[in-house]
Amino acid sequence: MKFLDIATGDRDGIVHVTMNRGPVNAVDQAMYVELAELFRSPDAFCKSVRAIILSGAGRHFCGGNDLDEFASMTPVNARERMWRVREAFFAIMECAVPVIGVVRGAALGTGLAIAASCDFVLAGEDALFGLPELTVGVMGGARHLARLAPQPLVRRMYFTGEAMSAPDFAAAGGAIKVCDGEAVLAEAERLAGRIAGYSPTAVRVSKRVLDRIEWMDVQEGYAFEQSATERMSGHPDSKEALAAFRERRDPSYLPLDRDAGWYGL
Repeated sequence: MKFLDIATGDRDGIVHVTMNRGPVNAVDQAMYVELAELFRSPDAFCKSVRAIILSGAGRHFCGGNDLDEFASMTPVNARERMWRVREAFFAIMECAVPVIGVVRGAALGTGLAIAASCDFVLAGEDALFGLPELTVGVMGGARHLARLAPQPLVRRMYFTGEAMSAPDFAAAGGAIKVCDGEAVLAEAERLAGRIAGYSPTAVRVSKRVLDRIEWMDVQEGYAFEQSATERMSGHPDSKEALAAFRERRDPSYLPLDRDAGWYGL
């Protein structure tokens, strides 16, 4: 049984991925495998993919891990299960194209980690972020939350297990954009449209660069960014972007050449 709904949007290159495992889209082992497969190889599902919008079906983004699997977890089977969890989270983080998380309702535990694995997160005012790990006797999610929140906020949420509304989370330092009601999806589509309008080669190079420099210090990271500039300066899309900007016209970029290795840094 498949738990991910995949659809292309009205704009070329925008793919909607919807987690669909009611009632709260809790993730089990099979769904982790699906997430890993899709985000590891997005071109296999849509050859023109430029950006992905990840959301949850129904009222909630993702209420967490399937609790029945926690109940049956032992030191013997935990290693394989946790490996599948990591594979899914890392596949989202390292996806070849930008991933926009759209959170409405609960994003708890695994749900918060999935959201934090996206490149950035938009949330409805009804969104709820939390790490109830200690409440259900497990650990995990704090390192992912640290991509969205400062360390004192991470520790408060982790040790107390108390969830925060999207407005409160943002006000406390959470790196999300809060949108009114249904406007959150429209805003995600608008931003995905901007991404899809850039050179597909440059976007994929940028995605790889940002994934790498997140873990570098400033000097090493900037030097790595500059090496990508050097590399892209030899691609026609780089000159086309500059020419279109100067001439105040829409650019005309080359199709992505998957064999050229431009984005395989």
